[in-house]
Amino acid sequence: MPTPSAGSSPESSPKLNATRSLSPNRAAMDFLLARRSRPSKTLSGPAPDAQALRPILTAAARSPDHGKLEPWRFVVLGRAALDNLAQAARIHGRDTGMDPEQIDKGAAQFANSPLAVAVIEVQRDAPKIPAIEQSYSAGAVCLALLNAAMASGWGANWLSGWVAHDRAFVTSALDLADNERIAGYIHIGTEGAVPPERPRPDLDAITDWRLG
Repeated sequence: MPTPSAGSSPESSPKLNATRSLSPNRAAMDFLLARRSRPSKTLSGPAPDAQALRPILTAAARSPDHGKLEPWRFVVLGRAALDNLAQAARIHGRDTGMDPEQIDKGAAQFANSPLAVAVIEVQRDAPKIPAIEQSYSAGAVCLALLNAAMASGWGANWLSGWVAHDRAFVTSALDLADNERIAGYIHIGTEGAVPPERPRPDLDAITDWRLG
């Protein structure tokens, strides 16, 4: 039977670690049970700087990723970039004949945000990994980023809308490749007000227990 090499210990053995049960993390569970996105319109500055944002992005990048494809990347959008996107949204909306209200809503997402992270889904050429699983992974990153931001004390909200799904807009405004699309914009800043709780799903109505 192999023995641990010099300098290693049972605690550092991957095989032994794989059999160890996790200890309950009550604080993390309490956070998840009470988590509530902060409406983007209530967010203001200051927003996290690069140093504060790095661990948040690192936590998001630990999301499930079948095949280790990393089918996503981040674009961090500061004030100047957000202003440019707001202007681009207004120009694109007018040029394509959108309703003024729709244009305003899309542009306001950028104009009123203190900081945003665009999560870009990157579809990899991987025959063994279905495209939908790569999309699911990008969605998981969005939620992980949202939760990591709030767990770090920031207000955050996950938005999409036509500024995420209009192919011509995202291709020109964010220079996306043909195999890329926006999974979501995660807006992060200082919360101005704690929103009231909203109705939650009835667990018994959405759960089919098959334990026996």
